Amino acid sequence: MDYLKLQTNNFFLKGKINITGSKSESNRLLILKALYPNLINIKNISNSDDTYFLKKALFTTKKVININHSGTAMRFLTAFFSIKKNKEIILTGSYRMQERPISILVETLKKLGGKIFYEKKKGYPPLRIIGSNLLGGTISIDANLSSQYISAIMLIASQFKNGLKIFLSKKITSLSYIKMTFNILKKIGINVYWKKNIIIINKNNILKNKKILIESDWSSASYYYSLVAFCKKANLNLKFFTKKSIQGDKVITNIYNSFFNVKTFFKKKKLILKKKIIKRKKKYIFLDLNSTPDIAQTIVVTCAGLKIKCFLTGLETLKIKETDRLKALKIELFKLGIKSIKTNNSLLLNNFNFNFNFNFNFKKKNMYIYTYDDHRMAMSFSTLSIIYPISILDPYVVSKSYTNFWIDLKKLGFFFKTKQL
Repeated sequence: MDYLKLQTNNFFLKGKINITGSKSESNRLLILKALYPNLINIKNISNSDDTYFLKKALFTTKKVININHSGTAMRFLTAFFSIKKNKEIILTGSYRMQERPISILVETLKKLGGKIFYEKKKGYPPLRIIGSNLLGGTISIDANLSSQYISAIMLIASQFKNGLKIFLSKKITSLSYIKMTFNILKKIGINVYWKKNIIIINKNNILKNKKILIESDWSSASYYYSLVAFCKKANLNLKFFTKKSIQGDKVITNIYNSFFNVKTFFKKKKLILKKKIIKRKKKYIFLDLNSTPDIAQTIVVTCAGLKIKCFLTGLETLKIKETDRLKALKIELFKLGIKSIKTNNSLLLNNFNFNFNFNFNFKKKNMYIYTYDDHRMAMSFSTLSIIYPISILDPYVVSKSYTNFWIDLKKLGFFFKTKQL
């Protein structure tokens, strides 16, 4: 297995980084562009693997479509192909993808008239999908497991003859991603309404030609916030970002300002990150990340590196991601001498027994960070290299969301070697 030993002697982070378009926005807009091909023109599309596999699937003529590790593509394409009349496909993915549940989405689409069948284990991919006309109507869907089930249906609902009314039952998780879908639908001219736990999407839409410049990815930007939190001084420029972002992970600006001494400035569609003068280090942090779980790993590792006790909750969706992220965090933190307590929806860091110093031999102590086929494990733990050289196993898994991550770190003075374990 490849591993990457990453380090830097640079404690003053200075430079300019261009991050490609948001993966989440890109994937939603690609589905809509496939539905309305002559009306939507997209710029700054994400170059992530997830977006690549989704885009490829939308234009393939193959009967068997493999989307690899992309959970977003699996959910969005399940809905998309369910309305492609007279088209039959098998939608499959990696081994891990076939372990990730999809029954809530499938059964909801079947209630609307969708023809979807499980090819292996009930409730899981691969799926056989036969496209048909869905009339729409009214549905109720559990909102406490994955926002992508809801977004997937929202993206196709304007094609239903009778439109769609969605009742969101139970506690809504990853709310910011449903809001993103809602805002994108409104932006292109689809009649969509949302009040409390009811979303209504009408058939009668007045769509106009739209040129959309996708904002850069805030989830990807979060790793630079972590790096700045660890360094002594920073003047870092990231683009293209705006104050009025529709991405929920923008909340990272408030979190890192309040707890980690990282100041954000907006100027001409770019972020400028600077290190604030430290007055007093926080001793304990409590955060509910129910709406923005994708930044949980970044925050956990930042707390670990700074030896700040923290309790993060609202993390119930992390167990059905690329890996069980709570379990993975617990294991890898323990390698660093950090004890944590995990529940079904939370993680507590409360015991630090490690000492990052320049005599600490990671290789001797077998301190390789395993990434579990999870891009966010690789990128979040890589930020510790500001403190000490760290080895990341299977480092190129980052391409799932941020293909140029290691190249961009190199621009900031990081150096690394890829070796075989």
